[in-house]
Amino acid sequence: MNFKLNIITASLLVASAPALAANFAVGNANTANIDQQKYQCQRCEANTGYSGSVSVAAGYIDSDDVHAANTFGTDQDGFVTNVSGDVQYQGDDGYQASIQANQLGFENSSANVSVGKTGLFSVDADYQLLTTYQSGDAQSQLYYDDGMMVPSDEPYTFELSQQREKMGLGAKVKQDGYQAYLRYETEDKTGYKSSSIVTPNPVNIGLVVDSTTDSFTAGAALTGEKWLTELSYFGSQYKNNVNDLSLPYSYDLYAATPDNEAHQVSLSGQYQLDRTVMSGRFIVGRMIQDDDLIQMSGNPVQNWDGEIDTTDASFRVTSMLTNRFRLGGSYDYSNRENNSSVLEFQQYSFNSLNGTFKENVATDIERSTFKVNASYRIASGYRLQGGYDRKDVERTHSEREETNEDSLWAKFSIRAVDNFVIDIKTSHSNRGGSEYEATELTSSEENSLMRKYYLADRKRNDVELRVNHTPLDWLSIDFTGRYAKDDYDDTVIGLTESEDYGYDVNVNLQITNQLSAYGFAGQQWINSAQAGSQSYSDPDWYADIEDKFINMGAGVSYGGLMEDKLTLGADYLFSNSSSDTYVTSTGTNPYGDYYSYNHTASLYANYALNEQMALKLTYSYERYYDTDDAQISPDEVPGMVTLGELNHNYNAHQIMLNFSYLL
Repeated sequence: MNFKLNIITASLLVASAPALAANFAVGNANTANIDQQKYQCQRCEANTGYSGSVSVAAGYIDSDDVHAANTFGTDQDGFVTNVSGDVQYQGDDGYQASIQANQLGFENSSANVSVGKTGLFSVDADYQLLTTYQSGDAQSQLYYDDGMMVPSDEPYTFELSQQREKMGLGAKVKQDGYQAYLRYETEDKTGYKSSSIVTPNPVNIGLVVDSTTDSFTAGAALTGEKWLTELSYFGSQYKNNVNDLSLPYSYDLYAATPDNEAHQVSLSGQYQLDRTVMSGRFIVGRMIQDDDLIQMSGNPVQNWDGEIDTTDASFRVTSMLTNRFRLGGSYDYSNRENNSSVLEFQQYSFNSLNGTFKENVATDIERSTFKVNASYRIASGYRLQGGYDRKDVERTHSEREETNEDSLWAKFSIRAVDNFVIDIKTSHSNRGGSEYEATELTSSEENSLMRKYYLADRKRNDVELRVNHTPLDWLSIDFTGRYAKDDYDDTVIGLTESEDYGYDVNVNLQITNQLSAYGFAGQQWINSAQAGSQSYSDPDWYADIEDKFINMGAGVSYGGLMEDKLTLGADYLFSNSSSDTYVTSTGTNPYGDYYSYNHTASLYANYALNEQMALKLTYSYERYYDTDDAQISPDEVPGMVTLGELNHNYNAHQIMLNFSYLL
């Protein structure tokens, strides 16, 4: 039987290739010879004018820990308000516009405005405010004052949090077989993060964060009947508004993050030849860092002309050789060439491990990855897939200059069993490489038996099972189970073994038209073993680390009350994580455990005042607790000053009344 590739099959082939702005979708099908009048909906009406909804919310928050703002979206305590909305406009002449807003007025909020004409052009502007909170009662004996860290007689309290304010403006133009786009974004990042200095004793500080990152993207694409190509540019510039930090008696004690910039040019393309789709991409880039250096005795260099050139290339091909058999392959290449200056510096001698003169090292990294895969449809509803991957990495000035990793994988999919979708995947990989040697840079400081985990020989085996089952029309069950084990058989000092396993279960129920519910649960265990040596010889201590994670939740929604005007619902989420470390030397002892849990629950009632207006009352509750053995009071360890115990133990409440209007 003759086979002609249709547009849907072509779309499936393209799905395995990278996103290159390809559009072989149904919308681009050739319909010139089709009498569309026969298929027009005679009763359909064009949806023009305004549509969407706007809402205003007001409520009250009761919390004594700023960490709760990560859940509630704002650190405001007491009365709070926000505005949200999603409004679209569609004109008769093809012009359209939209405005979207989410919780404006909160410290975590966003907004977007877009205007344009269908198939011709669009212009959009967006705004995003993202804030993360670590602690509201960190303590320090040094406070920041215009570049100077000033000692304080008494510890003062400050907030450890960082806020990112991002604004963007973009435009797109599309005409026939070409399109062009450009976008500008700027992001201001402010706040405090934890850091430390030596004065000469170690002192933890709240390091001020104040930086600006500007980025620009521009590109153009051409599309033919069976091909496309795209040329694009991306550039970014980072500026740190904080200078080097000083103490009154010691200047330039802490070097600020240097300003830097990056540029990248990309050329990509895709071509469809009968039943074969080929795509490729070539990228060149340069990163530049040329800030002034802190001047020190014995260092005549004023600034460091840091420059890194990058080259990336990829090629992918996939082909339907028969109706049952598909073959694909890819090659990826990446080269990071460090062209920065290499200079000789006199070392600051603070222990016996440092020499007199050293050179800074310019490290180059080259990666090559080759993949081949095949898919065969055994029978209707049964498919077998498999592949081979090869990854080669070459590093200069490294303990191991070359590593290579070979991987084999297979996947069996079943769709023939009623109400079941089953996928089973397994893989095996083996990493080796050149001889492992201590480099000149570290030979005097590292144990010659030590192997870094990302360079060491490793064998990995893993298996994964995915099952979707719909036993009833109103019930759906998803299950995923996975297991992976890493063996570092040739490692004497370092990570020797690791295993990672877990499961996820999701249940969805649509019991009646008015009643629906869901539930989910997941657990993960990560166990690892490592060996160490205090005498720089054979192992004399061992550590076993056990990390555990669990999350589960459930929710229910019931509508149809009060003549279909009232909907009631509830949601609940629980998460827990713990990390236990056991060190064996002369005996086995626990070492620095970590434990945390979180309960989040919400109750809501949604009442429709009429067809356009509705009220929603929501109550949210969070219970959060964590304890980290590494968190200690400021003066608990003699000679070291910390930021205090930053653990959390709180209950937080939020109640919100939301009024929404449907346009």
